[in-house]
Amino acid sequence: MKLFGALALAGLLSYGAEAASSRRFGYTNTTFYLEGKPFQIVGGQMDPQRVPYQYWRERLNKARSMGLNTIFSYVYWNLLEPEPGHWATDEPNNNIAEYFRIAQEEGLNIVLRPGPYICGEREWGGFPWWLSEIPGLEVRTNNTLFLYYAGLYLDRLAEEIRPLQATKGGPILMIQVENEYGSYGSNHNYTARLRDMLRENFDSVLYTNDGGVNWTLAGGSVPGVLAETDGTPESGFEARDEYITNPTELGPLLDGEYYTLAPDQWGSNATHNDPDDDPADLNGFVNDLEFVLNGSNSISFYMFHGGTNYGFGNGGIWRDANYLAAFTTSYDYGAPLDESGRTTELYYILRETIEKYFPNGSIPAVVPDVPRSSIDEFALEPVASVFDTLLPEPVQSEHPVSMESLGQAYGYVLYETTAQQAYTGILQVGDRPRDRVIVYVNGVKQGVVDAIYETVGEVKVTLQAGDKLQLLVENLGRVDYWSLGSGTFNALLEPHKGIVGNVTVGGEIVTKWNVYSLPFDQVPIVNSGSSSSNNNNTTTIETLPQTPVVYSGRFQLADRDRSSKTDLELDTFLAIPRGTKGVVWVNGFNLGRYWIIGPQQSLYLPGVHLRREGWNEVVVLELEPTEQVMEAEGQSERVWANHADPDAPGLPSLGS
Repeated sequence: MKLFGALALAGLLSYGAEAASSRRFGYTNTTFYLEGKPFQIVGGQMDPQRVPYQYWRERLNKARSMGLNTIFSYVYWNLLEPEPGHWATDEPNNNIAEYFRIAQEEGLNIVLRPGPYICGEREWGGFPWWLSEIPGLEVRTNNTLFLYYAGLYLDRLAEEIRPLQATKGGPILMIQVENEYGSYGSNHNYTARLRDMLRENFDSVLYTNDGGVNWTLAGGSVPGVLAETDGTPESGFEARDEYITNPTELGPLLDGEYYTLAPDQWGSNATHNDPDDDPADLNGFVNDLEFVLNGSNSISFYMFHGGTNYGFGNGGIWRDANYLAAFTTSYDYGAPLDESGRTTELYYILRETIEKYFPNGSIPAVVPDVPRSSIDEFALEPVASVFDTLLPEPVQSEHPVSMESLGQAYGYVLYETTAQQAYTGILQVGDRPRDRVIVYVNGVKQGVVDAIYETVGEVKVTLQAGDKLQLLVENLGRVDYWSLGSGTFNALLEPHKGIVGNVTVGGEIVTKWNVYSLPFDQVPIVNSGSSSSNNNNTTTIETLPQTPVVYSGRFQLADRDRSSKTDLELDTFLAIPRGTKGVVWVNGFNLGRYWIIGPQQSLYLPGVHLRREGWNEVVVLELEPTEQVMEAEGQSERVWANHADPDAPGLPSLGS
């Protein structure tokens, strides 16, 4: 046994002298130990901030019943600290400590992945947007300002969860240092500083997790921290043993992210990722799991349960240095537990395999799924023209300014100018299109420039003096990762949204802009000045504009549902079949984005957000209205589908 392994075992054997409240966790060169006994981690990723807190226990119970003994959990800094110094403890879904306590009550341990960078297909990899506006701050490197704010975040998080470490009788076994840093860089001064910050706050085992190749392991490993890999276990384990030679980084083998499949991206040719559709995928999962467990090694399924990117929480990936792949609201991931928390075929296949290695009734029985509900079709009527009635006071600027410089986190920005002269030619939006830009002249839509397309599309405009040019820019999600193709553009360090740079028409710079901040961080006001009235006690728009419109509708639960069904049984999938693109609020809660191109065609509506008595209020921001009256309905079974983008027919998106 190597010296490091002997020392680890010696420390482990001394744990018997600790108080009974301690659950000591440690390792030798080949084996994890929990409370003095060999321990294989059979884990799965499930993040509390993507799952309604009312359902945490039910989902965690399903994890234990699949045979998992550990939950791996990211923590999203941007949700915990939405503004500098403001810790959002009033939001129950941010009560990470309570989530960990429930996990322990359900017989599960915790592996904490606090970042500060997490990737996870989240908005800017979990970083709060306001970091981008601090002069001189650079993320994910040995930058004094970044480390200062990251340190404040980790210190504050530790205050909440430090008592929940295994060393204090709690469920937390291990804590990850950064996240797959070797895929990004190799600044070991930075990762060593993060290691030290975690050591100052915790006394748990630390580990790193990187791709299973030489350069990622070299860039991401940290002296004194257990090095682990993700991806395919066989090649990852071989790479770890071959390329990690520092004895202080060696120990048992763990596949820290074994991918059950992949997240969905918006795209007319991007079909839903579903392992149940491919027997070869299912067989591959079983074979890999058998390989890990047969070797007395450890594994974590990414994801066990993905959950939902509610509101504007999704991230994106830059492809080939120029094109954006934006992730859907759904984070179903093709996981064993689907987005609504129901078991899949993959769930039972994995459970059967795990049960071979943990027999004699050690895995609890599975609580059967309950069916979801349906909601009869109801009308959505137009009640406000965004550009006519919902614009705030503008910021006036000679040139466009970014979303962040407006103090805005998410949503949309409208750039408006009145032409001082005649212009004609191709519209160029800033240094490059960063998102989706809808172009209007005098309120008439001219076209769309969209970064999700390899050919972003050209919009030609003609302006006479006095014409109004409007550019509505949607933040489709800040980049959390990038894929290098022919270029080397590092988009992760460029989080700015809106327009950055000048707008030109035919090569001529257009100036004198009114810039309107439209974060839609609250449900939009739905009254307009029109004369006709609907049954929602709001007024409707008689002539539908081409610019964005707010629709409103409402429904009541059927008599059979009001008292007899649990919240879980009221779950449904809200669909807007004739909508093009937009956002939906139900009783003030932002369910997220919809987009006709798919593959997502409905939004998961948890029953906990429904009112059993009275009206349930639905508000829809439709960016590209085509119907005077739209409909919505709740579907008990989800349908995935793709359709052509009406603004870019024939153009394949990079979401394929």
